[in-house]
Amino acid sequence: MLGDDARVILFGSRTDDKQRGGDIDLLFETPHLVGNRVRAMGQIYVALIRELGDRKIDVLLSDPDTPDEPVLRVARQSGVVL
Repeated sequence: MLGDDARVILFGSRTDDKQRGGDIDLLFETPHLVGNRVRAMGQIYVALIRELGDRKIDVLLSDPDTPDEPVLRVARQSGVVL
């Protein structure tokens, strides 16, 4: 969907084993332009729910046209590449 060279970064509370619970924060990055971002994010979310079950999951999507928002910088700096 996003290409073989896409990467997924887990960030937020789930990167700290000392913290319990919390939602799952994931950043999906691709070097390719995503034509229909809403559709792509919906497909990613549905696939995650099917795989992980009904959990609170926050999905961010970054392609070359995505502005460099502070939340993306934090995810890249503190997150764990899966």
